[in-house]
Amino acid sequence: MKWFSLSKIKMNPARRSLTLLVASACLLLASGCDGKGNSAPAGTSAAQAVASASASALPLASNSPSVSAQPSPSVSAPAATDTPDPISMKLAGMTLEEKIGQMLLVGIQGKTAGTEAKQMIAEDKIGGIILYSSNVGSLKELVQLTNALKQSNEGNPAPLFMSIDQEGGKVSRLPADYAAFPSNAAVGAADDADAAGTMGELLARAVKSSGFNMDFAPVLDINSNPDNPVIGNRSFGNRADLVTRLGLAEMKGLEREGVIPVVKHYPGHGDTSVDSHLELPVINKTETQLARLEWLPFQAAIKEKADAVMVAHILYPKLDPDRPASLSQVIIGQQLRGQMGYDGVVITDDLTMGAIVKNYSLPAAAVDTVLAGSDILLVAHEYKNEQAVRTALLDSVKNGTISESRIDESVYRILALKAKYELSDQPIPVPDLTGLNSDIQTWRKPFQQNK
Repeated sequence: MKWFSLSKIKMNPARRSLTLLVASACLLLASGCDGKGNSAPAGTSAAQAVASASASALPLASNSPSVSAQPSPSVSAPAATDTPDPISMKLAGMTLEEKIGQMLLVGIQGKTAGTEAKQMIAEDKIGGIILYSSNVGSLKELVQLTNALKQSNEGNPAPLFMSIDQEGGKVSRLPADYAAFPSNAAVGAADDADAAGTMGELLARAVKSSGFNMDFAPVLDINSNPDNPVIGNRSFGNRADLVTRLGLAEMKGLEREGVIPVVKHYPGHGDTSVDSHLELPVINKTETQLARLEWLPFQAAIKEKADAVMVAHILYPKLDPDRPASLSQVIIGQQLRGQMGYDGVVITDDLTMGAIVKNYSLPAAAVDTVLAGSDILLVAHEYKNEQAVRTALLDSVKNGTISESRIDESVYRILALKAKYELSDQPIPVPDLTGLNSDIQTWRKPFQQNK
C-alpha cells in the first residue's frame, strides 16, 4: 500500500497544524511529499483542504435524540502557504466512509483473520485493530494473524494501528514464548526511572516483534484506593510524583523503539471502587481535588508531547452529572483539550464495556464522544457493535449532528500520528526471541522480589 512517511514530508515552519503535537515533529523534517496515494490536486493548499476545520462550534449530543448547543474546542487551520501539506492532501482525497473508518479501532474474534475481521478492514476501512488474549495463540500463529490483518488493509487510505494491552504483570497479552514482564508496582517499588525507561523499550521491542505498532501503556493511574478492583499493581504506586516520573520514562522508552504509547486512563482510575468493565464507577471529586492528584501525571505527559491519551468510563458528577469522562464535552473538550491544551489523539476506553452499554445507547455514546472531542472509538467486541457505531457516525454527519469538519479534525490527527511513526502494513517474519528474552530476564532480576 502506498503511504507517505515523515522522511518524505516538508512542513512550512509558519504553519499551525491541526495537531500541534505531531506537527512540531513534522516541521523538522526535510524533503517533499512523494505525491503518491490518494491526494488532492497538487495545487491544493493546506488551508484550502482543512480551513473549515474550525469554522463552527459543535453541538453536544445528549442521550436522547435532542441536541443542545455547546462550544467545541477550536482547532486552528494551517496558515496559507505554497507548500502542500501531504496530510491535508490525503485527507481531502478521502470519502466520508473512509474518514469514519479511520476513527474506529476494533477487536476481532478468534486467532485467525476471519470473514468479519476482513470485512471490517476491507469494506468499512477501519483504522486499527486491538488484539486480546483470546486472539493470541503461539508466536507463529500471532505473527500470521497480524500479517493477515495487514494484508487485508491493502488499498486502504492508511496503514492499520495494530494495538495491544501489554503493560506487564497481570495485563500481558503476548504468547508464553516471551519472557514475562513484572508488574508496574514491582518496578515502582524500586523507584528507578531509568529502569522504567528500559521497561518501555523492552515492551516496545516485544510487541513490535509480533507485528504491533501501538501499546496501551503506560498506566498513569495513581493507586490511591486500596480497594480498587481494576488498577492495583497495574499502577506504579500511590504517589503522584512516582507515577509521573516512572510513567513518563516508560512512555519515552516505547517512543524510542518506534511504538506508539497510549497513556491511560484519564482523568484517573486509581480511586474507583467499581470495575468499569462491569459497571459505571462514580467519583465524587471536584476539579480542584483532581488537579491535586489524579491529573498530575497526565498533565506532565501532555507537556512531554504524549501521542495518545485513553479516556476512562468514569462518572464525575461534580464535573458532569450526565456523562462519564469518555463521553463528556466538559472533561474532554473543556478540560483535557481546553485547560490542559492537549491536541494529540484521544482514544476512548472500550465502548462495549458494562459502564457504557448498561447505562447508555451505544450509537448515542459514539456520537457523544466525538462531539466531546474524541478521535478514536475503541469497539473491542462484536462485529454488530462496530456496525452500529459506524452507522451512527455516518448518520450523524449526514443529518448535521456532527459536522464533517469535526470529523476532519480527528482524521487529520490520526493520519499525522501514523505518518509520524511511519507505520507500514508490510509483513514481518516470525522472530527469534533469544536476544530479547535474555535482555528482559537480565533487566527484571531486581524486580522479581517486588512482585
